[in-house]
Amino acid sequence: MKIDLNSDMGEGFGPYRLCDDEAMMKVVSSANIACGFHGGDPDTMARMVRLAKANGVGIGAHPGLPDRLGFGRREMPFQADELRQQMLYQLGALMAIAASERVTVGHISFHAAMGNMVNRDPVLADLMMDAIATVEPGLVVFVTPDSEIEQAAKRARLKTLALFLADRAYDAEGRLVVRGLPGAVIKDEASVRARVRRFLLDGTVETIEGDTIAMPARSILVHSDTPGSLELAHIVRSEIEASGATLAPAAELAL
Repeated sequence: MKIDLNSDMGEGFGPYRLCDDEAMMKVVSSANIACGFHGGDPDTMARMVRLAKANGVGIGAHPGLPDRLGFGRREMPFQADELRQQMLYQLGALMAIAASERVTVGHISFHAAMGNMVNRDPVLADLMMDAIATVEPGLVVFVTPDSEIEQAAKRARLKTLALFLADRAYDAEGRLVVRGLPGAVIKDEASVRARVRRFLLDGTVETIEGDTIAMPARSILVHSDTPGSLELAHIVRSEIEASGATLAPAAELAL
């Protein structure tokens, strides 16, 4: 079996770095590159693209809301078409930088509040997916299983790849526990290892309530801003390899 391991990259800007992107790029198989709104800037985006190219890592756009102070995690009252243009602006910027380095953008993964807003509104989800399909119909969309984004992507005939978030807790409905609540972010190395091992062995995850739910995913995400993210990514990769699976970028796995 092939599994993708991905992380959000280049989420600093100027001289500010959020994590050791150079080291993380040697661990993952796909990189979700911040496109200048919640994090990132043109120089950082180019550096991430070059690092991905040098390490054979799949390149993806990671668009978010224009909210650096809130790291793109605060919802903002934009109209649907405004969100569409913001997403296209960021995707187009990364596609141009990638093309200048003679590589391509293979996937897109929405960041935080932007993704939450799209996932809550089927009309907005269709608008976003139709825009992506018009610009690049071969783009893979990262999704959470059974979400509005997944359904809209399928209606737009886009390929999708379902994510399992190794460092975030799920509730009994399969939704992410809201950040800020106790236990929402999982930073303990032993807990992450156990969760990933369980996911790889039987395709399930234990919820924050203690229930067991199915997790039909083929890609594992480690957030770069989670404390100890590099060590957690190494743990996830070691568990993937120990299970007999091999790493592969998103573009090779999407359906």
